[in-house]
Amino acid sequence: MSRKTAVVTGASSGIGAATARALAKAGFDVVLGARRADRLAEVAAECGGRALPLDVTDESSVAAFVEQIDRCDLIVNNAGGAFGLDSIAGADLDAWQRMYDVNVLGTARITKALLPKLIESGDGQVVVVGSIAGHQPYPGGGGYNAAKHAEAAITRVLRMELLGEPVRVCEIDPGMVETEFSLVRFEGDQDRADAVYAGMTPLVADDIADTIAWVATRPAHVNIDQITITPRDQAGAQLVHRRQ
Repeated sequence: MSRKTAVVTGASSGIGAATARALAKAGFDVVLGARRADRLAEVAAECGGRALPLDVTDESSVAAFVEQIDRCDLIVNNAGGAFGLDSIAGADLDAWQRMYDVNVLGTARITKALLPKLIESGDGQVVVVGSIAGHQPYPGGGGYNAAKHAEAAITRVLRMELLGEPVRVCEIDPGMVETEFSLVRFEGDQDRADAVYAGMTPLVADDIADTIAWVATRPAHVNIDQITITPRDQAGAQLVHRRQ
């Protein structure tokens, strides 16, 4: 039997890169997509995968990406991000648009484009990497909360719409994971990014990747609908125990 193929978006770093490695270890052929070609190629070389340029916010980029994929058994919609921590009164609406484009429309574009191949596989899966922010709003998170709530909604609708088809759908919602996430959110301000995790032990990318690999290797009749993963030190979006 030929090996299953997994497609991972946002695979050049963080959770996406860790997921590509974990799925390769689990026996998948992995197609990695992201904008940063050099870093993507490095990750692909590490896991024996195939690196293809991808900007999930660009329709033509998505079309060119999908055109090069003959088989797809699993999509991991990981591309996303938070930009800023402004109040709604002071919102940078351009940043809000970016968050909606990458988190919501990016997930929709890739899923829509690859869905026929997932159905054709006879045992397809869609995994969406959401966020605890998609369940618990918090001050300063308006734009990101809105995007992640929307992403969660389309994931759950997809689960309903595919009922009866040979495709499973899973939503994985991490809490605090120390990757480049906060550095991107604060536009490269390392001190602000470090402060997010000060005094507590966050998750790391491999924690989420291990969970995705577990979901991806369940028997075909088992659908893991939703998993929320937080560090022991975190009990809510902004409820965090910090040691002095």
